[in-house]
Amino acid sequence: MTTTTPTVVLVHGAFADAASWAGVVTELQARGIPVLAPPNPLRGLASDAAYVASVAAQIDGPVVLAGHSYGGAVITVAGAQENVVGLVYVAAYVLEEGESLGELQGGFPDSPLATSLKQWTYPVEGGEPAVELTITEDAFPSVFAADVPAEVTKVLAAAQRPLAAGAFGEPAAAAAWKTKPAWALVSGGDRAINPEVERFGAQRAGATTVEIEGASHAVAVSRPKDVADLIAEAVRATAG
Repeated sequence: MTTTTPTVVLVHGAFADAASWAGVVTELQARGIPVLAPPNPLRGLASDAAYVASVAAQIDGPVVLAGHSYGGAVITVAGAQENVVGLVYVAAYVLEEGESLGELQGGFPDSPLATSLKQWTYPVEGGEPAVELTITEDAFPSVFAADVPAEVTKVLAAAQRPLAAGAFGEPAAAAAWKTKPAWALVSGGDRAINPEVERFGAQRAGATTVEIEGASHAVAVSRPKDVADLIAEAVRATAG
């Protein structure tokens, strides 16, 4: 009997880019696990999920989607793609079908992120400029990456990618965790997403969950081995 190892597709969240997965990619490659870390457009939940689903659809064989932060919302929808066999949430939002990020967050106390955002605008063809958000550079270290070395955090803050503000109000068109197994890592020291939001979503999804006490939102940067361990567990469980 031939075992097919799923390909891991790593989906970054807001205020980051695919390079934030670098340590996790190194760990997975060292274990012989095929991995891809595409760019997440960060322009809206439906369009971002459609893009990630299209990436998965073009991979031969099964796929495990791993999403960080807002990337968790994206994989919740994109995971409906037929060849996706598992979902891994890393300090992430786990939405219910029909629920938006704003609605999920609204049930819990705000994190410090809420008062640390800067508004920008970007052009939209045929319409008024749209709003996008970044984390202010002075707040970025404490809010996003408190357990990452200062010199690395300065680079992350300068290179962060903005999220379209409209993404917070878009309802999830699907909740793939209802039909596919899920795993979740909760960052106990997260100041971007309230850890209670992460725990609630993981529990609702019936996810196999691990929690890292004191880990920041940037847990994939600060604790890549721990993140890769959970993803590898998902790969082993879904290999067929």
